[in-house]
Amino acid sequence: MFIKAMSEMIGTFILVFIGTATAVIGGKETQIGVLLVSLAFGLALIAASYSVSRDSGAHLNPAVSLAFFLNKRIELNVLVYYVISQLVGACAGSYTLKLLLTSNPNASDNLGQNSFDSVGPWFAFSSEVLLTFIFVLIVISATGKRRNPNMAGVISGMGLILVHLVGTRITGTSVNPARSIAPALFVGGEALSQVWVFIVAPFLGATIAAFVGKFFLFTEN
Repeated sequence: MFIKAMSEMIGTFILVFIGTATAVIGGKETQIGVLLVSLAFGLALIAASYSVSRDSGAHLNPAVSLAFFLNKRIELNVLVYYVISQLVGACAGSYTLKLLLTSNPNASDNLGQNSFDSVGPWFAFSSEVLLTFIFVLIVISATGKRRNPNMAGVISGMGLILVHLVGTRITGTSVNPARSIAPALFVGGEALSQVWVFIVAPFLGATIAAFVGKFFLFTEN
């Protein structure tokens, strides 16, 4: 279990650090910026998945782990270990980014945190539910018993790119509670007050995805 937990922690660190660092340093509010951030998160997921999937399955996301638990792919104790490890890895990623930005006071208060300043909370919530549903459904389908496990990382990464292309200008795209909690903890303020959306909505979307995958796409057969 220790190796699995470490794998989830390291993989989530890679995902959160690369994705949010690109958003802060290279991503601007342009189509090119949205594309760069989307590619960064997706490619980071692919790279991290193939680095740690042999040990832990590379969930790197509490919402994905919840879907796996609901469909009885992992036990409750594994779910707890994974979620804690993912949160630790995500916090390490955000803190590392914060350290890198300390020499730039104009950027030090931006860690790629999710927010919904430009839209209402319920629009943000419904968007995150829908995008998480799509992403998690892609993941559990790609990792199902009848699928090619060698392609799971690529398919999951492509799914993350696609949902970021849609959601980046709405909420910054979470679909991953660990990815949202970590920067919010270090930024505080509005980011922390809004983080509930990026916890509840992804878990709800993942729950729906687990149900649809099991009973309509037969991912567990």
